[in-house]
Amino acid sequence: MRLLIVEDDAEAAAYLTKAFREAGHVADHAADGLEGYAMAEGGGYDVLVVDRMLPRLDGLSLIRSLREQNDVTPALILSALAQVDDRVKGLRAGGDDYLPKPYAFSELLARVEVLSRRRAAPASEPTTYRVGDLALDRLAHRVARGEEEIPLQPREFRLLEYLMKHAGQVVTRTMLLENVWDYHFDPQTNVIDVHVSRLRAKVDKGFEHPMIHTIRGAGYMVRDTAR
Repeated sequence: MRLLIVEDDAEAAAYLTKAFREAGHVADHAADGLEGYAMAEGGGYDVLVVDRMLPRLDGLSLIRSLREQNDVTPALILSALAQVDDRVKGLRAGGDDYLPKPYAFSELLARVEVLSRRRAAPASEPTTYRVGDLALDRLAHRVARGEEEIPLQPREFRLLEYLMKHAGQVVTRTMLLENVWDYHFDPQTNVIDVHVSRLRAKVDKGFEHPMIHTIRGAGYMVRDTAR
């Protein structure tokens, strides 16, 4: 994790920089608000730790200015101003968390790690997948090819959903066992072959171009061969 600490107290900044580095993270330091803004704007940081009372540009103005530039880097505000109104102002200025001084470094570290995980979290999955004329709607639990609706059993739906999620990529037996059947071992059965065969009969039978392909020695793939 790469952090920027914006703190004008040299002793406090040295302590935080050392502590974060000892915890295995990269930590840079800016001594005032304007320097912090310049570094944050182009630094590619995972989290900002910003003191509220800073020279040249206060912490809330620094964060507000970043948000106005559509910079969504998570920011944790440190401040001796600990009243509810103070915390509310910090969050409304664009802060993602607010920790009053004095604080325990273990709590600060935990809060920063949470902010970093939130940022790294993958985007929500799409609710629909489409490959050629084949469409799957996760919310409606509906599959259609062209104008024809295809009824699927729950396991068949999950299998097709996983294949379509990885359209154009080879999906191995191990990937299917772990993600569709939740097996973390090979049961040494032909359960996958049976379900793929049933799914292929429903999705491909009667249509000019097949969608589900066996990649010999590797696994399966959904791809549009009509183009």
